[in-house]
Amino acid sequence: MEASSNPVLYIRIRKRLRIRRGEPVRLGQIAQLLAEPEYEDKLSGIVLYRPDELDGSIVLIDMLLIVRKVKESFPFMKIEHFGEPHGLVEVVDRYKKPNVLLIALVWLLLFVGSGLAIMNFHADVSMAEVHRHIYKLLTGRESEHPLLLQIPYSIGIGAGMIIFFNHLFKKKFNEEPSPLEVEMFMYQESVNHYVIAEEYLKINEKEGSS
Repeated sequence: MEASSNPVLYIRIRKRLRIRRGEPVRLGQIAQLLAEPEYEDKLSGIVLYRPDELDGSIVLIDMLLIVRKVKESFPFMKIEHFGEPHGLVEVVDRYKKPNVLLIALVWLLLFVGSGLAIMNFHADVSMAEVHRHIYKLLTGRESEHPLLLQIPYSIGIGAGMIIFFNHLFKKKFNEEPSPLEVEMFMYQESVNHYVIAEEYLKINEKEGSS
């Protein structure tokens, strides 16, 4: 077969994949593929790796492994890849259902903790005294409990948090990510980079000792 007529495989590796322990990692799972229709099914079914107990819960799949496995089945195929040259496979023993009791407990702790934090902040800045002073300036009367200010202020705190986090239960008001989502994304990216560096270090140590 002439080089000009060689089929081309375009590939983009996914950043992260989760599989059950004992299942093989197939090319179609860890990557997005674009090839001639007659090759797509066979390429997707190529087994890249079979995790065992010694691999732990994270396995690194990189382009060198993919190229080697593809060339074993299709030595004439040209490979072009886009994006990151590696992906992480998370190996789990079994998928666990969410523990409703644990979720409720965490929600209660967060609710009470955030409420105490807000109350302590207001106590530190003497917010009650500030409300009483503002109420006297506006109305000319003194009041121990200026509800005219305190009720809208309390509602505003809750509304402001909803707007700030861009969430009301599962509903989002727009497509813009919330600050919490951005922080979680940055944290996950940092974890992925660390795990990838550790996995490459393990691979280099194995190759050096062999």
